[in-house]
Amino acid sequence: AGLERVLGPLLDDPALGSRRSAAVVDVATGRTLFERGAGTALLPASTTKIATGVAALSALGPDHRFTTRTVLQPDGAADKGEDERGDGDKGKGEGRTTRELVLVGGGDPTLTAREKPGRWASLRELASLTAAALRRQGVEEVVLRYDTSLFKGPEVHPIGVNPNISPVTALMVDQGRADDSDHGPAPRVADPAAHAAGVFADLLEKKGIRAGAPAPGEAAKTADPVAQVRSAPLAAQVERMMTNSDNDIAEALARQTAVAGGREAGFAGGGAAIRAELKRLGVPLEGVRFADGSGLGRGDRLSARALTRLLTAAADPGRPELRPVLTGMPVAGFSGTLSA
Repeated sequence: AGLERVLGPLLDDPALGSRRSAAVVDVATGRTLFERGAGTALLPASTTKIATGVAALSALGPDHRFTTRTVLQPDGAADKGEDERGDGDKGKGEGRTTRELVLVGGGDPTLTAREKPGRWASLRELASLTAAALRRQGVEEVVLRYDTSLFKGPEVHPIGVNPNISPVTALMVDQGRADDSDHGPAPRVADPAAHAAGVFADLLEKKGIRAGAPAPGEAAKTADPVAQVRSAPLAAQVERMMTNSDNDIAEALARQTAVAGGREAGFAGGGAAIRAELKRLGVPLEGVRFADGSGLGRGDRLSARALTRLLTAAADPGRPELRPVLTGMPVAGFSGTLSA
């Protein structure tokens, strides 16, 4: 009754529009304290990320890491000829072993080329490890390909080109940002995978391995491993997603959830995977829809009842794997998207 007296007039404010969905739950006990249209599924915007985080943590586990790697194609050993080198010097490549090297994207949305990567996987480190391994094999020059086959379907979000999200691909560096920012809206490169491969080629060149211009390609199943870097644990990625309302991480995690569930890793497959995981957790899903993992889409729908159930699950001592959804939430006036 007390909550009804306090919240009722606020929810009756015409400024909220004609439809409301509200719920208050004691997360310690799971007891519902207040509801008003709680089962009505409405456009959730970035609260969708709560569902994405819970689904990814449930499907993959908080310690899961994503691997970005390099491999040598099994039949790629050959000296490049004059036409492929394009330098007109037949003798320049004589005696040099050239192999086809593939940079394989593992769907890590936090891969970085910054000189100080912090806790995130470093493309610079991968280039150093790769160059050292190639030199040990006597390889000084490579034909560089990049493999984005882990994710499927359209890369550009249905909202179109937007500073809040890059095209979604299994290979990107610094989220495809065209400036030095690490969160928030920013200009984006048109092709994050090609951009990442280009950065990697430059890093290899600095380590003494000629790479040239990279092109798309798919690693053979029998390709020989060269080097790899692993992402920060999923728990850290979910916390970063929640704190900064990071759309790039959200869409990658939706696809990773799809991969874990054997679904096609695209916008539709990611949404279906999130819904399936929440159903398994017992979240009420009447009217709930996921058109993406970030909440940027106009086709997403969530109810207050579903959201409170998600938060209650994340607070459950019996489900510690879901806790990063709560620990990553921004604090009003202090952190992330609520800092100002």
